[in-house]
Amino acid sequence: MKKTAMFLLAFALLASSVQPAAKVKADSDTFKDRFNYMYNKIHDPANGYFDSEGIPYHSVETLCVEAPDYGHESTSEAASYYAWLEAMNGKLNGKWSGLTEAWNVVEKYFIPSESIQKGMNRYNPSSPAGYADEFPEPSYYPAQIQSNVTVGQDPIHQELVSAYNTYAMYGMHWLVDVDNWYGYGSGTNCTFINTYQRGEQESVFETVPHPSIEEFKYGGRQGFSDLFTAGETQPKWAFTIASDADGRLIQVQYWANKWAKEQGQNLSTLNAKAAKLGDYLRYSMFDKYFMKIGAQGKTPASGYDSCHYLLAWYYAWGGAIAGDWSWKIGCSHVHWGYQAPLAAYALANDPDLKPKSANGAKDWNTSFKRQVEFYAWLQSAEGAIAGGATNSVGGQYKSYGGASTFYDMAYTYAPVYADPPSNNWFGMQAWSMQRMCEVYYETGDSLAKEICDKWVAWAESECQADIKTGTWKIPSTLEWSGQPDTWRGQKSSNNNLHCKVVAYGNDIGITGSVANAFLFYDQATKKWNGNTELGKKAADKALAMLQVVWDTCRDQYGVGVKETNESLSRIFTQEVYIPNNWTGKMPNGDVIQKGVKFIDIRSKYKDDPWYEGLKRQAEGGPLFEYTLHRFWHQVDYAVALGVAAMFGYETPSGGGGIKLGDINFDGDINSIDYAMLKAHLLGINKLSGDAFKAADVDQNGDVNSIDYAKMKAYLLGISKDF
Repeated sequence: MKKTAMFLLAFALLASSVQPAAKVKADSDTFKDRFNYMYNKIHDPANGYFDSEGIPYHSVETLCVEAPDYGHESTSEAASYYAWLEAMNGKLNGKWSGLTEAWNVVEKYFIPSESIQKGMNRYNPSSPAGYADEFPEPSYYPAQIQSNVTVGQDPIHQELVSAYNTYAMYGMHWLVDVDNWYGYGSGTNCTFINTYQRGEQESVFETVPHPSIEEFKYGGRQGFSDLFTAGETQPKWAFTIASDADGRLIQVQYWANKWAKEQGQNLSTLNAKAAKLGDYLRYSMFDKYFMKIGAQGKTPASGYDSCHYLLAWYYAWGGAIAGDWSWKIGCSHVHWGYQAPLAAYALANDPDLKPKSANGAKDWNTSFKRQVEFYAWLQSAEGAIAGGATNSVGGQYKSYGGASTFYDMAYTYAPVYADPPSNNWFGMQAWSMQRMCEVYYETGDSLAKEICDKWVAWAESECQADIKTGTWKIPSTLEWSGQPDTWRGQKSSNNNLHCKVVAYGNDIGITGSVANAFLFYDQATKKWNGNTELGKKAADKALAMLQVVWDTCRDQYGVGVKETNESLSRIFTQEVYIPNNWTGKMPNGDVIQKGVKFIDIRSKYKDDPWYEGLKRQAEGGPLFEYTLHRFWHQVDYAVALGVAAMFGYETPSGGGGIKLGDINFDGDINSIDYAMLKAHLLGINKLSGDAFKAADVDQNGDVNSIDYAKMKAYLLGISKDF
């Protein structure tokens, strides 16, 4: 009796200090079941991944500052991930209406309508845009238009007009304010906005959010225009694409079409949209001002002399609202992580995705080969892929100096942005090499195989996962030294180019992406008689990582991990450069003037539930702990589960969705599980099946007082595992 009383007292004390979690039960016998679980979580209206118009938010939570500066903005990246989720659902469940809806969202909210693109009929391909230098720091802006500099000619404009019978462009603008949080649009309707405009050192914390359709309603006398470009102007509009997102959407459509045809379904309408998107995506293959490649000076080009055949960071276009004039630019800076080699292969070789223009398929065939070579040129001695190349050193077409070259473009270790350096994030490795592993799988290309063999060997060795302990880690931050050898037509060992992993983390989205890459690589080695031993090793690591995330990270929104981010203190400390004597207002009345901080022109953040926690952090308090549910994170993980299902992989032994201690399968270990264990030991409610296995925390085949003691120690924080 005394023993029982002590047991109940201990339980009561324990229960008072541990908060129960909401119950999240999942059927988890197969990877297909797990994909469906994630799909339903993402689409559950209660979880808040989409707005009422069906647009995916960047994240469920609103205080999110990374590439977007607000969680309920959305990006062309998110739109492409939406299509990927729906394509995988079509493959596994034969339901294709979701993919059609994703494309509807793309066309309605991300691709500017012809009616917005006023003045495109006045575009002059012999003089595409006025020239302005780029500068490293925001404080060098606004930039001056240099009318004395002659730019090159646009060689693809007329063939696109002829092919599609329109002057309007067809590409996804990269950023939208889904709920009109800033107020540049009307009501709560989605509206086009932009942020980055002022050089490679302009971090997200130094941006000035502004409308893409500039009517001079907000900001200063000329709206926000003269923060970026000096001189008098008139109301105007401008849009910018992110080439990797448009490329991803085409990649997704390639697979969707193959899978749908296997099921006797016809996606020809969507295929035509993807082909058209690819036709216009060729603008990212051209230098920003159509200058000659490799000239190391402001030398205007004609024909294809300005074409590097790679996917640069963006292309952009704009014009006067009055319709008087318009312009287009390509981009001089190329990041390897933005390449889309499978999309290039599809546009060049798949008749269902063949662009209408005279040179589209031919250009993409050249681009496919050039992109694969680009990865090979940039592969470090260790196997990781280095930054990229530029045709405009310093954004001013300066001399290359001692930089190595690739088809007359200069090596740069951090293309486009340097705060933080653009290739230090491991995510670029996973995202882009996932595409290359698909290329290897789909084509058997020998150079793609060589690249993948070396990269997978490196990446697999740097990723860790232990199903029994429920732990995993992947690289987070990379450090680079040296440069590649100049490209001479064959892959070099690049013994002077090195990569070191300097930090690890638990990014769920990138875990999904790298697992996806490993699984495609494994299948490619089997299909093309490759290194099957490495393939199996990589696949086992992928499955283990997916399993640990499943066992330890499920919550009511799908999957999530707790994070801290010291750089978020810059919300309160970072000054946003505003020139002397320039003043203006945000739509909510926030004053824009010299000396303002990030938060000063985003004061609505003060109403956010996370605001006070981050403010305390910035004032020297503890790092604020939070869980962000990014849309792309959920989809990257879900798609990886789908890829595992598609290729017939089984859940790993020791996994099966059983998390030791999580007796009620809600993704957490808490007082509810403790009570269930107690009830079993008292004979009140006997456990069986997976619940019994979860309660057997010491894994000796029995559930007894030892398991009870281990559970108690874990919940009281005395031990960190079982």
